Amino acid sequence: MPLNFVGSHILSVDQFDRESIERIFAVADQMIPYALRQRVTRVLEGAILGNMFFEPSTRTRVSFGCAWNLLGGEVRETTGLKASALAKGESFYDTARVLSGYSDLIVMRHEKMGSVAEFAEASRVPVINGGDGANEHPSQALLDLYTIGRELTDQGKTIDGMRIALVGDLRYGRAVHSLCKLLGIYKDITLSLISPEALRLPESYIYSLRMAGHQVIESTDLGQGLQSADIVYVTRTQEERFESPEEALRYKGLFRLNQAVYTEYCEPNTVIMHPLPRDTRAEANELDNDLNDNPNLAIFRQTDNGVLIRMALFALILDVADQIEQTSRTVNWYTAKRF
Repeated sequence: MPLNFVGSHILSVDQFDRESIERIFAVADQMIPYALRQRVTRVLEGAILGNMFFEPSTRTRVSFGCAWNLLGGEVRETTGLKASALAKGESFYDTARVLSGYSDLIVMRHEKMGSVAEFAEASRVPVINGGDGANEHPSQALLDLYTIGRELTDQGKTIDGMRIALVGDLRYGRAVHSLCKLLGIYKDITLSLISPEALRLPESYIYSLRMAGHQVIESTDLGQGLQSADIVYVTRTQEERFESPEEALRYKGLFRLNQAVYTEYCEPNTVIMHPLPRDTRAEANELDNDLNDNPNLAIFRQTDNGVLIRMALFALILDVADQIEQTSRTVNWYTAKRF
C-alpha cells in the first residue's frame, strides 16, 4: 500500500513501495526549476525546520537546509552533541518534546542505531531520519536511486535489469544498506558486492536481495567485480564505526578506483557514484581525483539531486506539492549554471 506522506515520519526505506518512490521522484522532477534558481517559490513561508545533527555532516545537513529554504521556510540548527542538552543528560523524549514545539518538521542525525525512531516517538511534528549510526539513511538512498534512474535513462536503460557494483565498506555503510533495501523493490538486478571479507554486506541484506529475485555475486577482487557494471557505487571505510582508528586503517586503500582501473575493467559508459565524502587522503584515496574530468563521474550530480529529493519529501509530508506554482515567480538575480 502506498505511503500516506502527509504528516508522516520518514525513518526507514521499509516504508516505501514502488508507487511511493515514483511519487517522490515525480515531485523531485517538479523541483528542478527551483533548485536551478530559475524560479522561486514561497510555499513554506513561515514554516520552521529543526535541523538536529548530533553527528558530523556536511552534504546532508546543508542540503536539507537548502531544500527547506528553497521552498520558502526558515531553518534552525543544532550541530554536535556537545552543543545540545543531550550532553547534560537530557533524554531523547524531553529533547523531542521541546524541539518539536519550535519546529514544523525535524531532520535528525545521531550515531546511535534506532535513535531517530526513538526521538520520533515523542515528537509532535514529522521527523526525517538523516542517518542513525550504521543503520539507515533513507533520503540518501532515495537520491542515489533517483540518480541511478536518471543516469540510466540517458543511456536508454532502466533500473530494472541493471548491473550494479557496490565497492568498499558494505558492513557499516548505512547508505548502502538503505539502497539495497530499495533495490529489492525492483526487478532482475545483478549486484556485484566487492569488499574485504570482514566488511562484506550483512547476510540479512544479501538474503533479502536474493529472495527478491536478484542475482548477488560477492568478490574480493576489484577488477573482476567491476566488469559489465552499469553503475559502480564506491563507499569509504566508515572509520567512525570501528573500535579503533588502527583497525579501520587496515582496510583503507584496498579498493582504489582511478582512471586506469576504470579504463581497464569498466564499460565505456559505466556511471561512477559515491555517497561522499570521498576520502582523498593518500592512505585511502578510494576514488581518485584523476576521474574528475570523466563525464561518467556522477558524484556531484548526486549531491545536486539530493536537494531535489529533500524538497520533494518536505513538500509531500507538509502537503504542499500541489501548491508550489501558486507562489512561484522567476528569479531577479544572476544565476550561474548548476547542472
